[in-house]
Amino acid sequence: MEIKVEQVKYKYHEGADEVLKGINMQIEEGKIVAIVGRSGSGKTTLLEMFNALRYPTSGKIKIGDFEISKENKKLDIQKLRFYVGVLFEFPEDQFLSLTVREELELPLRFYNYNYQKIETRVRDVLHMVGLDESYLDKNPLSLSNGEMRKIALASILVLNPSVLVLDEPTIGLDFQNEKSFISLIRLLKVRYKKTIIIASHDTELIHKIADYIYALKDGKVYVEGNKYDVFKEEEKLKKCGVKAPKIISFSNKVFEKKGIKIGYRDDINDLIKDIYRYVK
Repeated sequence: MEIKVEQVKYKYHEGADEVLKGINMQIEEGKIVAIVGRSGSGKTTLLEMFNALRYPTSGKIKIGDFEISKENKKLDIQKLRFYVGVLFEFPEDQFLSLTVREELELPLRFYNYNYQKIETRVRDVLHMVGLDESYLDKNPLSLSNGEMRKIALASILVLNPSVLVLDEPTIGLDFQNEKSFISLIRLLKVRYKKTIIIASHDTELIHKIADYIYALKDGKVYVEGNKYDVFKEEEKLKKCGVKAPKIISFSNKVFEKKGIKIGYRDDINDLIKDIYRYVK
């Protein structure tokens, strides 16, 4: 689903300062878009609007045929949330059940999923996030932070939404689990054509998977573009409280100090090979 954010403003109550001050975005279907910025820049507030947890004070968000705006009284929120899944920064906030099985079955039962296929769907989505059936009878709140995050992600994927909205999705994951998460996100994009929106402070993650980046500062889009163009703007990013990935900073430093333009790579090993070829 294509997403358009048009002149979105937001304040928490009448008389308060605006948190968002006229945000415009265009997110293509099947792309991974990252929203970055320091805490308080409005990232989470914006994410909550994508499935109508909050409504813009003014402006609108269009997701396919859905329009989220203060004026639209005909929005079918439950239908919208079938198509747009949100993973919160703190997964424990979204758990409603005492077992993982019940947590994953809950949205399927709510949307009248075929009863005979529920168990198969639950097991499939559990495997998709790298967990096995031994977790089904566990209390999700008894799990590690990384495991809770995987269960929360599975509870979203179980409905096969067209749009995924992920707030700090890799917090609590170790290196191996983060690597598995990146592989899953790429699979969801390439094979299943999901539109994915990620808000994260982890620019190393963003650099590996994002197609396009919006950097927010004081409630506005301060820098935007493809990841290579955005991460070249290190000084502007600093003003947004964002550090460029190490691989980009290194490439920029080599060009600055030695005048050697070695290009941009997603993987440090590819960058080292470029340097070796140049020196050779």
